[in-house]
Amino acid sequence: MSRRSQRLWKSVREALPKSGKTCLWLLGIILPLSLGVRLFDYYGAIDFLAAFLHPVFGLIGLPGALAIVFITSIFLPLYASIAVMASLAMTVREATILTLMCLVAHNLPVECAVTRKTGSSFLGMFALRIGMAFVVALFLSVLLPADDTPFLLAIQPERYTTLAEVFQAWVYSSVAIVLTIVVIVTLLMILQRILAEFELIDALSSPLRPLMRFFGLPDSSPFLWIVGNVVGLAYGGAVMADRIEEGKLSPEDSNTVNYHLSVSHSLLEDTLLFVALGINLWIIVGTRLLFATGVVWARRLIIYLGRIYNEKRHSTFST
Repeated sequence: MSRRSQRLWKSVREALPKSGKTCLWLLGIILPLSLGVRLFDYYGAIDFLAAFLHPVFGLIGLPGALAIVFITSIFLPLYASIAVMASLAMTVREATILTLMCLVAHNLPVECAVTRKTGSSFLGMFALRIGMAFVVALFLSVLLPADDTPFLLAIQPERYTTLAEVFQAWVYSSVAIVLTIVVIVTLLMILQRILAEFELIDALSSPLRPLMRFFGLPDSSPFLWIVGNVVGLAYGGAVMADRIEEGKLSPEDSNTVNYHLSVSHSLLEDTLLFVALGINLWIIVGTRLLFATGVVWARRLIIYLGRIYNEKRHSTFST
């Protein structure tokens, strides 16, 4: 066996135990939460919460009836939101605003639980993403011109009439989730080990560091940013947790990256999904990156001002 093959095999051997541990960690978060949310939906709690958002939606130029889409998005993956959108009449303009809201705030119980394991507050991330969804919606409601073009889809939402159907759907989806997580996480862990073994992470990261600095992110973030935007926040969190455990990423840097990824992640799959449905590519990507950058720099400014305030306060007490 050649030296290169030995190093590749060594990377695989080192990655597999980490992969197994990380898969169990992710599944321990995702499976119980996904069942809880399905039960939440079955008993009508999502419809009940949507009723409270009707007046708020009027402030951002959307019909109150569309609130159910956003509430569904908060608790479920994007495909559920799309299914609900299919049952409602709306214009392309309204669909664009709603799409950005859902892209910023979706599947929050799962994704915020993952980011909590990588240095961020669960409630803080939950509140940030809901708040930013409305900020983005207000921005687009002002920016986008009036348009009565209808938005049409041909997808029907899932309807469950018994608890047995709910559990059956959960079991089927869980099998798909388990297989997806095992495959993706294992491949990511092997890739990370190979890149580290051949000292390629820095080579891949260096060209992106100026862009990361523009985003307000630390120099350790390019690889995490790539993973988060290619395969999503949950899988990006798995890689992030592994790097924290190895001491290659500080919790503070991880938290900073989470602020960016909370607003803009999975730019590949999620963007292509909605572009295929007729939403403008540049509005999706440009808006998410704009507000993700704004969130990080606003946080840095708040930290900086807080530090100055504490220093002045300390000097006052000292004198």
